[in-house]
Amino acid sequence: MSDPILIAQGNEPIYFLPKMANRHGLIAGATGTGKTVTLQTLAENFSARGIPVFMADVKGDLAGMCQAGGSNPKIAERAKELGISDFKGEACPVVFWDVFGENGHPVRATVSEMGPLLLGRLLSLNDTQEGVLNMVFKIADEGGLLLLDLKDLRSMVQYVADNADQFKTQYGNVSAASAGAIQRSLLELETQGANKFFGEPALDLDDLIQTQSGRGVVNILAAEKLMQQSPKVYATFLLWLLSELFERLPEIGDPEKPKLVFFFDEAHLLFDDLDPAVAQKIEQMVRLIRSKGVGVYFVSQNPLDIPDVVLGQLGNRVQHALRAFTPRDQKAVSAAAQTFRQNPRLKVETVITELGVGEALVSMLDDEGKPGIVDRAKILPPRSQVGAITSEQRKQIIGSSIVAGHYEKAVDRESAHEKLQARAAEKAASAGAPPASGTPAAEASKPSFIESVFQPTVGPRGGVRDSMATSMIKSAARAASSQMGRQIVRGLLGSFFGGGRRR
Repeated sequence: MSDPILIAQGNEPIYFLPKMANRHGLIAGATGTGKTVTLQTLAENFSARGIPVFMADVKGDLAGMCQAGGSNPKIAERAKELGISDFKGEACPVVFWDVFGENGHPVRATVSEMGPLLLGRLLSLNDTQEGVLNMVFKIADEGGLLLLDLKDLRSMVQYVADNADQFKTQYGNVSAASAGAIQRSLLELETQGANKFFGEPALDLDDLIQTQSGRGVVNILAAEKLMQQSPKVYATFLLWLLSELFERLPEIGDPEKPKLVFFFDEAHLLFDDLDPAVAQKIEQMVRLIRSKGVGVYFVSQNPLDIPDVVLGQLGNRVQHALRAFTPRDQKAVSAAAQTFRQNPRLKVETVITELGVGEALVSMLDDEGKPGIVDRAKILPPRSQVGAITSEQRKQIIGSSIVAGHYEKAVDRESAHEKLQARAAEKAASAGAPPASGTPAAEASKPSFIESVFQPTVGPRGGVRDSMATSMIKSAARAASSQMGRQIVRGLLGSFFGGGRRR
């Protein structure tokens, strides 16, 4: 059994039980009240108990977890104030990820894995356009055309639009306007850098669930640039990742400690512009994923950012200060106060507005799963470094990580784009025209790289990584198998996101 986590000190010490960590939680509070430090304290305590963590670093100040802390005078003072006699700095094992591949290992997914429902939301399509996108995926599935990156999807949309009469009877009309709208949205998505996210080698979820010397690896997504360029891509990516974890992890019931803890920072972005029915489906997924051993923690400025159906699933609560300057602020304070198991010694609604930096109202689930009585407490300081790191430190961590060299080189194998080009080249050749430059027919004379494709690679710590061919096969198994790949992966999101749309 994992040791309880001392999370805060009030009138009595407040402990967080690891076996209740998969019951999810909420960290809320206004800007500058200490949410990030609370998140860091929780994450490093999970790591110390062998629990892997995934979190997004939207401001660049979580990267310091890879370095030992303790030298910050304010941190040392808080530790002394709380009577922590053995306080010393400790680093966590960290793996950095980055959609753009600049401040971490590249993280990718295939278009097929993302599926039409999440892509439709990402592209801001209307119902008619989403119907066409569903049709495109269906035709690609039946034609054995893999959708791996955005150029595959663009080629497939063009192919369906050009052959609309051929598909009209079986699938329905495809208007040029709808196809054009999808293409324009794809172009806009590419300008935001999303083309770097779609492709192979796709992220292997097992790489997020690792331990190192008995400590859980802390996976940090460098999300500053992503948040600036496209908050919707950020939110959709995290939602996709959460759904993939649900789909791929086996049922394990209620373990003594989670298999993974997932922190969803800037959680309000997930629920922006969502239909009530979709929010209900997300609530269903959050409720069910706990049986896979995954704890989900939403981090937001305002508890009203989280729909009630989801908020009701978050049993562990850390509420930092809220400011009541507007009627909406006052409503948030009142709502937050009412969600706690009341303490007769506290007037919670008043205390929320009086909390200092690093103070919070804390309520954790007990060993029977009942919410603890809320108490005003000071959060324990983290033992890892608080704040950013240097570029040299980041490069050193990236270069020596357990996945170094595996995701850095993109793979562009034959998929929908190449096959459709080959068909066009054959059609042109049969009509007596030369094949277009860049088509497979024109490139057939180029030498292959068979040996390098099948050669496993060795990481900086001596670990043997899959060869490019093995990675491609695994990715194909996830993305392309007619029943166990595209249909099931997207079928999950279809059920969770109201996927009964008529094509």
